[in-house]
Amino acid sequence: MAELIMPNMWDCYAHQIPLWNYLGNGGKRAVCVWHRRAGKDSTVLNYTATEAIDIKGTYYHMLPTLRQSKRVVWDAIDRGGRRMIDQAFPKQIRSSVNKQEMQIELLNGSIWQLCGSDNYDSLVGTNPKGIIFSEWSLCNPKAWDYIRPILMENGGWAVFIYTPRGKNHGWSLSEMAKNDPDWFHSVLNVEQTFRPDGVRIITQESVDAERRAGMSEEKIQQECYCSFDVALEGAYFAKELATARSDGRIGRVPIDPMLPVHTFWDIGISKGNSTDIWFVQAVGKEIRVIAHHSDENKGMPHYMKVIDDFQKEHGIRYGLHHAPHDINVREFTTGKKRIDILRKMGMRFIMVDRTTDLNDSIDHTRRIIARCQFDEKRCGNGLSGLHSYARKIDSTRVGPAGETVFQDQPEHNWASNPADAFRQMAQAWHERLALGSDKTAFQETIMADIDIQVF
Repeated sequence: MAELIMPNMWDCYAHQIPLWNYLGNGGKRAVCVWHRRAGKDSTVLNYTATEAIDIKGTYYHMLPTLRQSKRVVWDAIDRGGRRMIDQAFPKQIRSSVNKQEMQIELLNGSIWQLCGSDNYDSLVGTNPKGIIFSEWSLCNPKAWDYIRPILMENGGWAVFIYTPRGKNHGWSLSEMAKNDPDWFHSVLNVEQTFRPDGVRIITQESVDAERRAGMSEEKIQQECYCSFDVALEGAYFAKELATARSDGRIGRVPIDPMLPVHTFWDIGISKGNSTDIWFVQAVGKEIRVIAHHSDENKGMPHYMKVIDDFQKEHGIRYGLHHAPHDINVREFTTGKKRIDILRKMGMRFIMVDRTTDLNDSIDHTRRIIARCQFDEKRCGNGLSGLHSYARKIDSTRVGPAGETVFQDQPEHNWASNPADAFRQMAQAWHERLALGSDKTAFQETIMADIDIQVF
């Protein structure tokens, strides 16, 4: 039997060597913002396979969704016409393959598996040695919050590979990593990566051909030049958030214990849908968005504790709590209505009627963002959700010049819940400001409970 050398028949390019050496020398945290077709997944797949042979452990490769994991890695074909997983994990080193779970077990007991950030809590009870977050700027950022304590405890490593999608959590992580000596940080555009013969991996001719084929300049700047200044395609609130940042309205926002704190909720009903809460104070026309909280698969007592802990930590008093109509849904675990559970716990909720007109709701939200100051640290994942909330791509059509066509509805993913909770706030503020002869019972309740200076 011929001797097997790892990595297995893999052509390594010069720009991939620093990351490989960093990990091989014991590095634990890495961010690689590399252009399309720079070999991001290929690099970390081959490194993982090589380490997994030497060090028994569990290794995960995570993409935004499980479906993407199958398409981008499990079924993917490399430049040599081979399946990526067959090249990185040759059959000689395998003990078994579980196609349904997209899992490979090696002869020494190591396990490598694909997963999706849309189901990150399925990793509960596992103890990974290493994890790759691929297309991190599109992943649910809570996946890292979930995995990080495990890796801190067991000394495992994590690599984040992606191209930019605006100034969301991908941008925040890159900014942090480039200033932290404990992190490996690399940003490479198409002018910085070459084949062994000295030719660029993606030539200028290829970039120009993409332009002629209808790829937008914004997409080219993201995919080819790794620009964070370009928002995610189809993002609803990109302009407003960019203005907020340039105006200095995204940063540190103090919490004033003299002002009431109002909360705005979107309640997750099914598995995979989070419950999101925004914490807000107001002074005149200024809206201070002081915190955001998100959790999945938790009962109402958990969120009551979140509300109580926030009050104790910051010494604040609450105004009103606002939620959509599904607060009337019965809890699966208790059979009781959520609003009844919360009232029994001493919380007073106002139900906000969610508008059926998406365009109106988006317009209200844009106008509200223009009045907001955001605490970047306490609202980190919530802000990422607002940055990442975008129209759904119509995969059945292309524009006349080959450009992307969008449906008139949002993509339903992890960003939907924080964005929907924020739209709840915009709707409540819109109704509050629209007080007049056609007052609703909701508006009159606010008038009875809160001084007009608050909103």
